Amino acid sequence: MQGEKNNGFDVLYHNMKHGQISTKELTDFIRERSTIEEAYARSMTKLAKSAGNFSQLGTFAPVWDVFKSSTEKLATCHLELVRKLQELIKEVQKYVEEQAKAHKKTKEEVASTLEAVQNIQTISQALQKSKEIYNAKTVEQERLRKEGATQRDVDKAGVKAKKATETYKSYVEKYATAKSEFEQKMAETAQKFQDIEESHILHMKEIIHSYSQSVDETHIQIGEVHNEFVRNIENTSVEGLVQKLAESKGTGKERPGKLKGSSMFYSNNSCLSVSVLCVNKLCPGVGAFCLILPCREGRGVWRGNSFYSSSDSEDEDEPRKFHVQIKPVQPNNGTHQNRATIDELKASIGNIILSPSTSVWLHDMLKAQQIQKIPKTDLLLPCTVAAEVCSASVTLEGNRSIFGLLSKSDLQLSQQTFYSAPFSFSGTSRGPSPVTLASQDALPIAVAFTESVNAYFKGADPTKCIVKITGDMTLSFPMGIIKVFTTNPSPAVLTFKLKNTSRLEQILPNQQLLYSDPSQSDSNSKDFWFNMQALTSYLRKASDQNPSASYYNVDILKYQVLSDGIHSTPLNLAVYWKCTESTTDLRVDYRYNPESMDTPGPLTNVQILVPVDGGVTNKQSLPTSIWNSEQNKCLWKLGDISERSENEGAGSLRAKFELSNGPSNPSTLAVQFMNEGSTLSGVDMELQGTGYRLSLNKKRFATGRYMADC
Repeated sequence: MQGEKNNGFDVLYHNMKHGQISTKELTDFIRERSTIEEAYARSMTKLAKSAGNFSQLGTFAPVWDVFKSSTEKLATCHLELVRKLQELIKEVQKYVEEQAKAHKKTKEEVASTLEAVQNIQTISQALQKSKEIYNAKTVEQERLRKEGATQRDVDKAGVKAKKATETYKSYVEKYATAKSEFEQKMAETAQKFQDIEESHILHMKEIIHSYSQSVDETHIQIGEVHNEFVRNIENTSVEGLVQKLAESKGTGKERPGKLKGSSMFYSNNSCLSVSVLCVNKLCPGVGAFCLILPCREGRGVWRGNSFYSSSDSEDEDEPRKFHVQIKPVQPNNGTHQNRATIDELKASIGNIILSPSTSVWLHDMLKAQQIQKIPKTDLLLPCTVAAEVCSASVTLEGNRSIFGLLSKSDLQLSQQTFYSAPFSFSGTSRGPSPVTLASQDALPIAVAFTESVNAYFKGADPTKCIVKITGDMTLSFPMGIIKVFTTNPSPAVLTFKLKNTSRLEQILPNQQLLYSDPSQSDSNSKDFWFNMQALTSYLRKASDQNPSASYYNVDILKYQVLSDGIHSTPLNLAVYWKCTESTTDLRVDYRYNPESMDTPGPLTNVQILVPVDGGVTNKQSLPTSIWNSEQNKCLWKLGDISERSENEGAGSLRAKFELSNGPSNPSTLAVQFMNEGSTLSGVDMELQGTGYRLSLNKKRFATGRYMADC
């Protein structure tokens, strides 16, 4: 209310309007948080699916189920937060509408106060002006009297002074009245504005409380999920994992008889000296496992349950090879429970490389196979040098060793002793692994040029063809490059040259990331270099939003290509309609234009769509087209068009439509196609300096709005 110009009303009124702005900004903030949470939830869901696709072989396999379940629950927690935030946004938007109505009502209520403000401001100005005139006239009268002017001049000045005095007195009275009215209305209005602001702040605090409560509840849920994960991992004992493997991979619960001797394997031409010791007791629920002991040329003997080789002291560098044939159990009383299938055999034997001097545990392979037994007596075993593995129904390649066939998960290496647990694991790479880079390596990046051609053909007149071609340049960075950037305070500046820029009409670089020199003299190229700090920040943010990605794309620049009318179009078109009451004849001429492309290539997935009205009852077309009666559209699918096509890519589409409600109105047809491996502009990119290498340069173009009229 105070101040010479009485501007308090304007301050309070605009402060009320700022409340609406704050509410909308709070809505935007909550919406952005919701978007981030939703993106994170999607990433967690993707990660959970990845965990579900990891190897299900080996004793560790059940642990992935724990990871998958926990990750899915975390994703659910974040999705629940998204739902709550969306509900909160609806409440805030409702408040925005109520706030706008309240402000409109308040504006009407304080209209009289605004008039009082304007009135006192007007009177204040008039009062000040009348005061200045009064002072001037009074001084003038006094000056004339002192200088001995004529009585007439003195009287005339006195009349003016009196008039100025009366005017001044009048404005003083008006000001007193206006001030009284202003103070009364302003006091009421100020209280009203204060009530509105207090209500606004309270409402905003309630919204923030709901927001913080939703986030807090989510954090509690996440903590519970994590605690559950910890408990599940703690409850996943080694014994339990082994037990689960035994239950899923066990070959039976009946113990086979112990062999005091060895088992003989026969091939077509020789006997093999492979000694097999069946171990009956390994862990609960696991069937028999057999130890295959390849021996050298020489003699070995079983005594009790132990095998003694006469070649134990010989040269260890001599290779040990053997020849094996595994025979399936013969049918017994018509049953075939133990018959082996090729798939079972392949499932039991995979790939492994073993040292011939080691002993190996073999399990699972006997699940469906049975070997011939020889009398349980001490035997002298001759050794052979051949190597082959056979099954009853399929012979694996003879040149492969038994080792190009047995998987590591089925075998355990041993030197001189028998281990109690016959399992080993090997890591498996699944999916794109993060790139591991050192700061001194040339860092790999990829570039992609994607262009869109928009064209409008009018009849058969090439001069009426309107063409616009735009393009995007995108760089792709592997995930591993982020660590190099963040750990190196001064990474090498990424610099590149954009080539063939004389064909471009306009270039719009990403000004947040790129620098360029506008004074460059070469009209056919342009140099750019990155703001490395901004690039690092951008990639770190992208990684935070999608941590499971193996690479991140960055939009570098956009450009518009200089066009030469119809000569710049990859597929020239001309359309002809002939419309009568009963029929419509349509012809579309097309021609492949390789000159429009930097490197001519085929146009793929070419489709032409034409709307036809007039109540089509029958259609004949060449080549065959598809008629959609619901949308009244005719579609040709032409596949690929190139110079190798018939007539070097030129041809015609013809159709005759019979109508029930003709004539038809000629319509605009639409065309789509794409090309992989080329661009229309010929623009290219070349890395400058050191520190980076181009691992991939991908080019493509496709149709945007590609249309033709008759």
